[in-house]
Amino acid sequence: MNEQQRKEMGSIQQPEQDKTAKDKPLKEKTTEDFAKYFETTYQPPSLKSAKKRGKEDVSVHYDFEIPEDLKGLGNGKKFLIRTYGCQMNEHDTEVMAGILTDMGYESTSDQKEADIILLNTCAIRENAENKVFGEIGHLKSLKREKPDLLLGVCGCMSQEESVVNRILQKHQFIDLIFGTHNIHRLPYLVKEALFGKEMVVEVWSKEGDIVENLPRERKGNIKAWVNIMYGCDKFCTYCIVPYTRGKERSRLPEDIIQEVRQLAAQGYKEVTLLGQNVNAYGKDFEDMTYGLGDLMNEIHKIDIPRVRFTTSHPRDFDDRLIEVLAQGGNLLDHIHLPVQSGSSDVLKIMARKYTRERYLELVDKIRTAMPNATLTTDIIVGFPNETEEQFQETLTLVEEVGFEGAYTFIYSPREGTPAAKMQDNVPMEVKKERLQRLNAVINHQSAQAMKKYEDEIVHVLVEGESKNNPDVLAGHTDKNKLVNFRGPKSIIGQIVPVRVTKAKTWSLDGEMIEAVEVK
Repeated sequence: MNEQQRKEMGSIQQPEQDKTAKDKPLKEKTTEDFAKYFETTYQPPSLKSAKKRGKEDVSVHYDFEIPEDLKGLGNGKKFLIRTYGCQMNEHDTEVMAGILTDMGYESTSDQKEADIILLNTCAIRENAENKVFGEIGHLKSLKREKPDLLLGVCGCMSQEESVVNRILQKHQFIDLIFGTHNIHRLPYLVKEALFGKEMVVEVWSKEGDIVENLPRERKGNIKAWVNIMYGCDKFCTYCIVPYTRGKERSRLPEDIIQEVRQLAAQGYKEVTLLGQNVNAYGKDFEDMTYGLGDLMNEIHKIDIPRVRFTTSHPRDFDDRLIEVLAQGGNLLDHIHLPVQSGSSDVLKIMARKYTRERYLELVDKIRTAMPNATLTTDIIVGFPNETEEQFQETLTLVEEVGFEGAYTFIYSPREGTPAAKMQDNVPMEVKKERLQRLNAVINHQSAQAMKKYEDEIVHVLVEGESKNNPDVLAGHTDKNKLVNFRGPKSIIGQIVPVRVTKAKTWSLDGEMIEAVEVK
């Protein structure tokens, strides 16, 4: 591989003439192998390279191990990971926390105690990036006070060349930058950052393999995220995710099922199956026909009370999945189904590959199979050149579907995506006004939906104390409605019956029914 090829790959590659380290199983690799793998010459990540979908098979590794000489590297030290963005980032944080714990580090929430601080970043909107750079600025003074503090930036922002170059030029006190495809390399990267003299940058534009047995430190023992696939192949014109997360790569069904069974045995009450486009699961399997519906049909048989999934794409929401979800039981009928726009013309420019009519047909199928299904969604307003008539189509679709909640956003251009090159003649004040009108409709529909629960009994998975009052407990219903009520701390982690006494726009107040035995 010559220098130009290496640059186009956008990653730090092992020299072509030395294949010994590359070909070894993970558990057989030594620190010396990875020293060869890591080149001192920085090569930036490349969105252009990330667009190229490789035809190579994705390997699945079950042999991850932390070398003995790195296991005690963190003894007596502490780490802090700040997470921005989606549930996938939360999942990645759990893995990184597991790796650092196995290296001897202890977790802390106090940055002044931390010996390592990692910022696990999100690139989906400009505001998310601004928050991270603001935090980087705040950490500069802490770095001055503690020169041995290791500061790292990882996650989706690290996959953007402009971001990495900005850090290199303006924030040279950062010690470590790595991306979304090489989290399993964290032990080696930490060692290099601790003992090397230069900033460590390792970002792969080409997505890596699947490593199955990575350690994980989950938050609590009530609800768990279970990643079932990585990446996205949809290439919506506004979205950076296919570039930062790579192509769709599905985990094997048996590995996922085993993980869910282990969580059930450990007493978890709820699992959420994760994927950037979760209902495209299995479409990359070449040797079998197996989709999300088939996977959920297997998980339906596992003794765990609640199973959810997120985030789905209407284009891949097939009849088999609807058929399986209609069985009910532990398969919940709260479905998050991002529509993004109610205008077929806007959807076409977004490259969503469905129309308004197709989306409404899908909603009708879901409601026919599951009459009580609760739908929530994502919506973007102010997409380049969106007209008032097209925005009105979004409002009417929201009303027709009856969404009970939505994540709503003003369009944020992301460098490297096709939409960022589009001419945008919608003034910001118009975008903000449209967002206000949309939110008014969503808030009204949510309040109306909540009103129906007054005096009804709902079953709440108690997750802990309310954020606003430690004397109040909080949890969610099977339809993902937040409920606050008073009760003993001993019921945290259980599913209990609660009578709703007051409905608010986004939450419910209630009182626990002590006479009914908790689940």
